[in-house]
Amino acid sequence: MSNLALVVPVAAARERLDRFLAAAPACSEAHLSRSRLQALMSSGAVLVDGQPVTNLSFKLKGGEAISIDLPEPEPYEPAGEDIPLDIEFEDSHLIIINKPAGLVVHPAPGHADGTLVNALIHHCGDSLSGIGGVRRPGIVHRLDKDTSGLLVVAKSDAAHQGLAALFADHGRSGSLVRRYLALVWGAPQRRQGTIDAPLGRHSSAREKISVRKDGREAITHYRVLASFGPPGHVVASLVECTLETGRTHQIRVHMAHIGHPVMGDGLYGAGFRSKAQNLGRGAREALAAMPRQALHAATLGFVHPVTQQDLLFERAPPEDMARLIAALG
Repeated sequence: MSNLALVVPVAAARERLDRFLAAAPACSEAHLSRSRLQALMSSGAVLVDGQPVTNLSFKLKGGEAISIDLPEPEPYEPAGEDIPLDIEFEDSHLIIINKPAGLVVHPAPGHADGTLVNALIHHCGDSLSGIGGVRRPGIVHRLDKDTSGLLVVAKSDAAHQGLAALFADHGRSGSLVRRYLALVWGAPQRRQGTIDAPLGRHSSAREKISVRKDGREAITHYRVLASFGPPGHVVASLVECTLETGRTHQIRVHMAHIGHPVMGDGLYGAGFRSKAQNLGRGAREALAAMPRQALHAATLGFVHPVTQQDLLFERAPPEDMARLIAALG
C-alpha cells in the first residue's frame, strides 16, 4: 500500500473533489484516471483532513489536506488463451491489432473467456501495464463486440499514460486520428455534417444508450462517401465517421438519431429491417449473411507517446462488409 498526499489550494474552493483530483498533476503522474479515482473514493481510500470521503460530488472549501491510499497492483484474474491476433504493429510499448467482428474486448458476464484480454495476456505475458492499482492489459479504448477494425493497447505504463491522454483529447488538440466506415440506411440530407447530441444510459433498456439532455457530451462528424440507389430513392450510403468524443455505441446511436441507422444493427436499427426488401437480391443476401452492424474502425493514427514516431494505419473492411458494399454498388 502506498500513499499520495495533496493540499487543496484556496482557489479550488467549491470545486468537486473528484474533478480536483482528476486535474491534479500528482494524480496524473500516478496514472490515476478520473474513473479510477472515483472507484478509490467509493472504497474509502480518499481521505480529506483524515476522514474518508465517499460522496463523489463532495465540495472542497480550500486548504484541506488530502491523502489517497493506493493498493498494490492486484493480479489480473483471466487466464491467457492462445487466440490468434492480427497484429498491425508492435513494439515494447504498445500493440495495434485489427480486431475481428465477434471478438469481445473485456471479459464480462456471458463472456468470461475467449476475449481480446485473454489473447493479450497469452501474447504479451508480464509486459502488460499496471495502472492505478490494477494490473491489466492497457486497454485505452474499445470497440463493440461486433465492430471490426483497428485498436491500440498499451504494454508499458509510459505508453498507457500517453495514449490515455490522447484518447481523452480525441484529436481536438493532439495527434489522434480515428475514422470509421459505416453502411447506413438511406442518405443523410447533408453530405457532411456534425451530430452533437449528449448520450446516456437508456431509461428502461439498460443494454442501450440513448440521446439524453442529461447525458455526457457526444460529438460525431460524418461524411457521405457513396450512395446506393437511383436519385431520389437512395437505399443506403457508405459514411465515414470521425469521433470527437468516445462514448459507448456513439456512432450507432448518433446515426440512428438522425434517421439513418447502421445496416445490420439489431439494437438501434431494428425498425429498418423491412428496408431490406428495397435492396437488390445480391445485397439482400449479403446483408442476411452479415449478422452484425456494418461498422469498421478503418483508420488509426497518432504520434507514438514514447518514441515520438508518426504512426498511421488503415485497414479495409473485412470480407462480410466488403461483400455488402460490392453488392450495393
